[in-house]
Amino acid sequence: MEPLSLHFLHEQAGARFLAVGGREAVADYGDSEAEYRAAREAVALHDASYRETLRITGEDRASFLHGMVTQDVKGLAPGGAAYTALVTAKGAMVADARLLKREADLLLDVEPGTGAKVKEFLEKYLISEDAELHEATGEWGLLRLLGPRTAEVLGAALGAAFEPLDPNATREATLAGAPVVLVGNPSFEKHQVDLLVPRGALEPVWKALAQAGGAQGVRPLGFQALELLRVEAGVPRYGQDMVDTTIPLEANLTHAISYNKGCYIGQEVIARATFRGHMNRKLAGLLLGEVEVAPGAELRKGEKKVGWVTSVVRSPAQGQRVALGYVHRDHLDPGTELTLAEGPTVKVAPLPFA
Repeated sequence: MEPLSLHFLHEQAGARFLAVGGREAVADYGDSEAEYRAAREAVALHDASYRETLRITGEDRASFLHGMVTQDVKGLAPGGAAYTALVTAKGAMVADARLLKREADLLLDVEPGTGAKVKEFLEKYLISEDAELHEATGEWGLLRLLGPRTAEVLGAALGAAFEPLDPNATREATLAGAPVVLVGNPSFEKHQVDLLVPRGALEPVWKALAQAGGAQGVRPLGFQALELLRVEAGVPRYGQDMVDTTIPLEANLTHAISYNKGCYIGQEVIARATFRGHMNRKLAGLLLGEVEVAPGAELRKGEKKVGWVTSVVRSPAQGQRVALGYVHRDHLDPGTELTLAEGPTVKVAPLPFA
């Protein structure tokens, strides 16, 4: 398991650890619910440096990647960010990624354990273009601030009032003497800001944010609390809710797809599915009450299998267990009752959970 760069700092804070995609992450700091409440009511700081980064250079980097992903790369202005997917010629997912377009290169932020897979997929189609792929996880790390007091923390850390960022907008700044990139990314929590930090500066930047957030009640946030926020927001995670047979439209990833960009690998399948107007199954929310369910559990309507569960958490906001799962299109209406293979009844709910 690849250890976190800040392992010992987190260990001193009482962290417990777990593996995500073969890389170390903080599971919690002893009280996941308190961490969750901080993200909802004040501010929380999460070390997401377990994620992996690829860097693409060369004159043809934008045109090459434009033909490889579902999002418009050519039309993205330097400094812009976008969420995208990589799919096979059959429309099935290879991975998802957050793309950052800079003046001299492109960065892809991907789930832990998928960097080598994405690099191999891209290199397979890299023939005559002037583009080069670099493994850049050792160069960059990701930190996340979540919660309504995020702007105050960043303002204190940066020494000037922080103007909130629009979704996918970026801003360069200097924090703790290091050049960082701030990215508006309200995917899990509406005030969320991601910070792309040179890996060698992770410790001073983390400490600066923690110190600046002291008056705002900042708490470190582990992966388990982040999963609570993610599932409540209805956001699928590759490797958990999306696998290499998932078509992006099944996972509600329309925001990752540009329909005006022209051809890319898998474009015909995505366009055909969009034109048809429906997928046979889609990701939905599930209200479980106090039923304990494991990911992979079958969902049934009568004797017929109509889906399966992918992520399960106990939601403080809902006061019960909730899940993400794939459900056949005939049974997607909110309130539809389905049964687990073991017998208990669950209800379909719209995403995100209220």
